[in-house]
Amino acid sequence: MPVGENRIGVSVLKTWILTLCTAVVLALVSAQAFAERLPEFLNKVPPAEIFPGADRYGTPEGKPMAARVYQGDKQLGLVFITTDVVNTRGYSSKPIDTMVALANDGTIAGAKLVAHNEPIMLIGIPQSRVDKFIDNYVGLNFLKDPPKPGVAPADIISGATVTLMVINDSMQRAVKAVAHQYGLGTAAAMQAGQGDTAASAAEPEVKTRPRRMVNPDKQDVQSWQALLDQKAVVKMHMTVDEVNRLFEQNGKAGSADHPEQGEGSDTFIDLYVALVSQPSIGKTLLGEQGWDNLQRRLKPGQQAVLVAGEGHYSWKGSGYVRGGIFDRIEMIQGETSFRFTDAQHERVVALAAQGAPAFKEVSWFTIPEDVAFDAAEPWRLQLMIQRVLSVNDKAFVTADVAYELPEGYYADDPKAEPVAVSAPVEAAAPQVEAAGQTAGIADAASEDGAANQLWKEIWKAKQGQIIVVGIALAILLTVFLFQDVLTRYEKWYDRFRLCFLTFTLFYIGWYAQAQLSVVNTLTLFSAILTDFRWDFFLMDPLVFILWLFTAATMLLWNRGTFCGWLCPFGSLQELTNRIAKKLGVKQINVPHLLHTRLISVKYVIFFGLLAISLYDLGLAEHFAEVEPFKTAIILKFMREWWFVLFAAALLLAGLFIERFFCRYLCPLGAAIAIPARLRIFDWLRRYKMCGNPCQICTHECPVQAIAPEGDIHPNECIQCLHCQVMYHHDQRCPQVVATNKKKQRQAAAKNQPQETAEPQEQVVHFVKQKQIPLEKQQEV
Repeated sequence: MPVGENRIGVSVLKTWILTLCTAVVLALVSAQAFAERLPEFLNKVPPAEIFPGADRYGTPEGKPMAARVYQGDKQLGLVFITTDVVNTRGYSSKPIDTMVALANDGTIAGAKLVAHNEPIMLIGIPQSRVDKFIDNYVGLNFLKDPPKPGVAPADIISGATVTLMVINDSMQRAVKAVAHQYGLGTAAAMQAGQGDTAASAAEPEVKTRPRRMVNPDKQDVQSWQALLDQKAVVKMHMTVDEVNRLFEQNGKAGSADHPEQGEGSDTFIDLYVALVSQPSIGKTLLGEQGWDNLQRRLKPGQQAVLVAGEGHYSWKGSGYVRGGIFDRIEMIQGETSFRFTDAQHERVVALAAQGAPAFKEVSWFTIPEDVAFDAAEPWRLQLMIQRVLSVNDKAFVTADVAYELPEGYYADDPKAEPVAVSAPVEAAAPQVEAAGQTAGIADAASEDGAANQLWKEIWKAKQGQIIVVGIALAILLTVFLFQDVLTRYEKWYDRFRLCFLTFTLFYIGWYAQAQLSVVNTLTLFSAILTDFRWDFFLMDPLVFILWLFTAATMLLWNRGTFCGWLCPFGSLQELTNRIAKKLGVKQINVPHLLHTRLISVKYVIFFGLLAISLYDLGLAEHFAEVEPFKTAIILKFMREWWFVLFAAALLLAGLFIERFFCRYLCPLGAAIAIPARLRIFDWLRRYKMCGNPCQICTHECPVQAIAPEGDIHPNECIQCLHCQVMYHHDQRCPQVVATNKKKQRQAAAKNQPQETAEPQEQVVHFVKQKQIPLEKQQEV
């Protein structure tokens, strides 16, 4: 066999082996994800730790799985894991496992968080605070005193809103489901240790009906109004008065003191939901081209949901830009619930249905493949509404949109197991039109006319942070305006820059989470092309202020004000590089020709992301992970290992090549550098001899923004002002040294004492000239 063919065969064999191993690993992970977790944690948590007085567990059994808890031979109650009962996902899109102990009368005897993957609980917020939150459930009895939907027994911790609301929701639903299934609170259950309480409980008569499936044969295109009339598109309407009443009834103490402003009859939100993967609904709402695009995204059997909104409130918000998850809406079906991520998101510019109104926000989402969801059976979408009370305090309520495919849009599935119609089904929350007992999370954006818009409340709540950052920007502006004076003091200036970079990293980045991203730029482009709204960008005060400052100063000092001073990840690179230099790490000087080729890579990345965003903003945000900002700054490296490895690799490269990522890969730097070409002034001073013959600044520029000829490239300059320090350096700059020596010579010459010479007698001798005869003069 030829050598080439042998290599190809080996390569194909390796590929098949790798594919097979990957499939096995995925299968194992999938099997583990859906396995019941209780047996695993019974071996880790002692009985007395979860149920005071207990000394042993019984065998895990039943559906949902639970284990009885004993003190000797006396049954005290039972324990279970919430994720074995309800499939609720956290902010990380992974389950949050809470072990709960129920006494025979239904009282919660103990609760303990046993496993999670929540990044917010791994960074900044200690688990002790979460444990304290969960401890508030101990002693409650949801059978005797049913909780209000969405209302937790303790205040939600700011910064962990989604995580704790998921814990609250899973606790409430799981406790009620287990108590009902095992007959807790009944007379039989109170006779502890006297047999199977579940078996002794009276079994209700169970009626069944065929399970439904989405009807693929119904494909007719209809009007918008027809879909509304048939409830193929479901609408929830909420007014300002209704949302205020919701906070009065279900909100925490003090939430009623911050009412939504505006006329009571004004629309707070109109929320529309539809199963867009049903052919008739999908073709009507998306049009043929949009339907074809959806079909290309869907895998066999996968479904998709469309969500549209209008009014003061935004169901989408802006949190997904950072965290990648739409935390303001949640899908719920029975005991299964989940939230959508940006990977499942597709933005819709306008609906194609005849008579459809224009919406501020329209998107469709694919149902995650690992979620057990039956789109033909009833489900609901839950919206969460927040109200800012103070800088560290918020109130939340929830509102549900119940959805069920109308007759004709579904068909009976003869191959599936029948559905028990009399089985206990958790009642959906009442509709808002009926007086409203529910509502939900939306970092709302009020209309311009509203006096008390949510973004204004957020700005008020973050006044302290705004003042601190404002002072820092004023100081930075002063440094730039008086740079010619300040850069004369080398040591003072270097220490100031070191302190400012530290402030940027720790306060602006890790504390305030105000790391700008290319995603902000892509969102701005998208908003300009579609429906620009100031209130959307005002939702994060510090990010907005930094963007405004960066845009204004670009006309004076190009992109360097942000890249060189206000970027937390850039600060992290420079600070780690300084440490590396102190430790003697040898720096790599990239050849100028290679450097000029590599700097173009970041522009290619930016324009690639911009092109993708014009097609699908959500997809562009996914590819924007080329920025390590979310990993290193927002999540403080507490993320999946491949993201951490990528960020660490960039920082490692930065130890040898200062600001490696800023130089060659940063799409945000490229985006800011392009308009920076319009700067009005050139503040950086140069001598004629810079570049010829002097090369000091060229060699010492931390990002190689100075060409060997002496020219400064404004697109690459980060305004560190090191060249200006050299410009005034009286020992290292040849021009300054020569000028100082000349001045010294002139000063020395002027200071030399003038020697006054005494007048001397001059003697003049007159010599009589010898007369030459006339004849000889003529001969001469």
